Amino acid sequence: MLEDEYQLDFFSENGFVRKQCSKCGSHFWTRDTERATCGDAPCDPYSFIGNPVFKKKFDLAEMREYYLNFFEERSHTRLERYPVIARWRDDIYLTIASIADFQPFVTSGEVPPPANPLTISQPCIRLSDLDAVGRSGRHLTTFEMMAHHAFNKQGDEIYWKDRTMELCDEFLNSLGADPMAVTYKEEPWAGGGNAGPCVEVLIGGLEVGTLVFMNMEQSDDGDIVIKGENYRKMDNYIVDTGYGLERLVWASKGSPTIYDAVFPGIVNEIMDLAGVKHELDDSEYANILSQNARLAGLMDVSEKANLFELRKQVASSIGTTVEKLSSIMEPVESVYAITDHTRCLTFMLADGIIPSNVKAGYLARLVLRRTLRMMKDMGITIPLFEIVKMHVHNLPEYPEFQEKLEVIEDILYHEERKFADTLERGKRMIQKSAKHYKEAGEKIPLDTLIEMYDSHGIPPEISKQAASEVGVDVDLPDNFYSLVADGHSKAEKKVVKEFSYSGRVSKLPMTKKLFYDEPTRMRFEAVVLDIFDNHLVLDSTLFYPEGGGQPADHGTVTVEDVVHNIIDVQVVDGVVVHIIEELEDELHIRKGDMVYGHVDEERRMSHACHHTATHIVNDAARKVLGDHVWQAGAQKFVDKARLDISHYKRISQEELNQIEILANRTVMENQRVTAEWMDRVEAEKKYGFGLYQGGVPPGSTIRVLKVADDIEACGGTHCVSTGLVGPIKMLKTERIQDGVERIEYAAGLAAVKAMQEMESYLTQAADALRVRPEHLPSTIDRFFTEWKEFKKENQRLKDDLAHVHVMQMANEAVSIGDLRLVATMIPNADIDELVKIAGELTTNKNMVVLLASDSAGVKIVGAAGEDALKAGANAGQIVREMSAVVGGGGGGKPAMARGGGTDASKIDEALEAGRSMLEEQINK
Repeated sequence: MLEDEYQLDFFSENGFVRKQCSKCGSHFWTRDTERATCGDAPCDPYSFIGNPVFKKKFDLAEMREYYLNFFEERSHTRLERYPVIARWRDDIYLTIASIADFQPFVTSGEVPPPANPLTISQPCIRLSDLDAVGRSGRHLTTFEMMAHHAFNKQGDEIYWKDRTMELCDEFLNSLGADPMAVTYKEEPWAGGGNAGPCVEVLIGGLEVGTLVFMNMEQSDDGDIVIKGENYRKMDNYIVDTGYGLERLVWASKGSPTIYDAVFPGIVNEIMDLAGVKHELDDSEYANILSQNARLAGLMDVSEKANLFELRKQVASSIGTTVEKLSSIMEPVESVYAITDHTRCLTFMLADGIIPSNVKAGYLARLVLRRTLRMMKDMGITIPLFEIVKMHVHNLPEYPEFQEKLEVIEDILYHEERKFADTLERGKRMIQKSAKHYKEAGEKIPLDTLIEMYDSHGIPPEISKQAASEVGVDVDLPDNFYSLVADGHSKAEKKVVKEFSYSGRVSKLPMTKKLFYDEPTRMRFEAVVLDIFDNHLVLDSTLFYPEGGGQPADHGTVTVEDVVHNIIDVQVVDGVVVHIIEELEDELHIRKGDMVYGHVDEERRMSHACHHTATHIVNDAARKVLGDHVWQAGAQKFVDKARLDISHYKRISQEELNQIEILANRTVMENQRVTAEWMDRVEAEKKYGFGLYQGGVPPGSTIRVLKVADDIEACGGTHCVSTGLVGPIKMLKTERIQDGVERIEYAAGLAAVKAMQEMESYLTQAADALRVRPEHLPSTIDRFFTEWKEFKKENQRLKDDLAHVHVMQMANEAVSIGDLRLVATMIPNADIDELVKIAGELTTNKNMVVLLASDSAGVKIVGAAGEDALKAGANAGQIVREMSAVVGGGGGGKPAMARGGGTDASKIDEALEAGRSMLEEQINK
């Protein structure tokens, strides 16, 4: 269906012919008229290993600069990289391609691109092939997608297919590639709601670039079908290219694997740490790696069956056994994976991802713990940070990494400690679970392993080992980590609040929002545009609708001397809807009426104070805790507010005090709070993606709020200066989930009231102890010390009394055959006391003890000594019988059992039933 899309003047004018691959059936373009295959693996093996395809060898920095400079010289504007965490998007967590930098606003045509055309070298992270990293010789978790993009629209074309192909061919030729060896394979592309024809750039069996011509959008009524989905042509059309930096470096060097080409120094250092000999100068050894990489290019090695098949083919080709080959390759593959994963962590942590159990943090912890597990298996004992530091020193082109080293070290230190605790706890948890599967004669299924990893952080290898120790097998696929990562790579779809009246208000003009222009004004006049049920729409309003963690304004509207209470305000596609408190009588408001609105000033100003304070506290937290702090959520109330931030450890009291002091210093500086509507692209260029701390607003223009050093996109209401916020008082912190800390605070009059409340507690405590408040710490310390001593003395006296009680009961025991029986009620005793007494009495081997208590119903404990057990006594059966008498249940082992019930009036009857049952047991 897309065949015409590839009939380009470039191909016909440059000696290309279109052919169909004899192996896969795909169509491709080549200058070699004799060529039969497309040049892609598995149709063609890697031929560049040991035989580089370019005229010189490049390292990463050299190839990156060569590429960017090449396109700069051809009228492209060079852009700086974006972070590997997609701060500007709410649908994905990680930056997975260069085009992701410009989605969704630029690619949709809503926002102009930052430059056009442009070139960039964008670090990307993809974890869908996590298990293939190290094994395949080519897979990476982190890679740089070098790209050039052109954003076209009808009547304003920058360049399209022919120029894109021309630039690609010219670039490869400039590197010294053999034009006859390059093939361009046709492969339709689809993703993220868009699609288009695509050309894969191949040389030496390796795909080094992908040229996507994005000109379609997904549509149910579209007439173009790609990969089972319907698409239609878009008005705008985009050149979306991607060249693999690391793959181009690999092709230039012809190394056995991409890892040896990209970071040879670090690979060798980790090989030494693991005690693995990695001598690429050894032709036999290098041949094994090369053969393995060539054949790995022909298959997906993430699955167990294919990995074994690969081993067999390589072993056969070099004349050795699968076992010997595995013993050589497995340690090397682990080192390759550790090297790759630690580079991935370097980018993740330096760009502000905090390991946790959710979102991007989940993916960081997934990579981190997989790395730690492999390091442990390889006997590498140095801290993980030492390897990350190697990468930082190996990447001088990213000076920002050097600045983050101290925080990265602290994060990794805490993560290693958490992982050690998880392993210890997880082993016990798995073995307990495994026993249930063993009883059922089943393996532990994959879903259980994923649940154990997701909920408790237990690596599948630990699960497998722990389960095998109790004789249970597990279903552990080789692509386990890829499956887990794939399930956590996309953000959950935001729940959009739906209103039954959305259709009705969609026909109305957008409401003029006066609260932005006149934040201190509380009274206004407006015209009614619509009224239905108890919902009111005006042409303009001062009422702030709920949004951005800020509750809606309340107040009143007056029509002809009739006052109506506004109890909620919502916004639907720019139309503000006021909800009136329902009345028994009909609302006498009609379209076209003039109403007089009055906003509840105390409520509004309290929300404004707390919202402005949130920006101040967020900025103070970053200054105290580090630049990695990122807002994870916020909520404002009348009497307090809370801010959730990403942070890898608990906030100490000292740190909280520092945050409070910095926040109040900002208040006292009485800096002006400003807000301006800005072009999104200009705002991003000027302020970066820190704009989106509170979320990503839609639209080509965004409202940029400046509160001291905090600059964010924000639609809330605020004080006009920081001084009007009043004092800010920290109330408490708590961990709401791993990697996210919550700070709760009050501002303005609410802060004064909170401090007064705390002071009253202090005064009450001081009065109770009859000391001055400043003497409370020493007095409480003294009281606590004395209390602990009294508690010890009290326990000693209770133990002495209990011992006397036990001796007395032992002396009063009655004979039942050769046994001695104590059957009595001990008023108000708890179950632990009964167990203790029973345990002490049954040190007499021929003793049987039946105790009851009327504490909170009925508590029953039965116990039997060693000789009593031999005589047939069974405390479990007796307690079950006694518990039934008092209307409850119980049981346990023959030597010790517990039970109880609700009817304390039948305790004597229960003790007698216990005595009778004992007689039956020993007389059988």
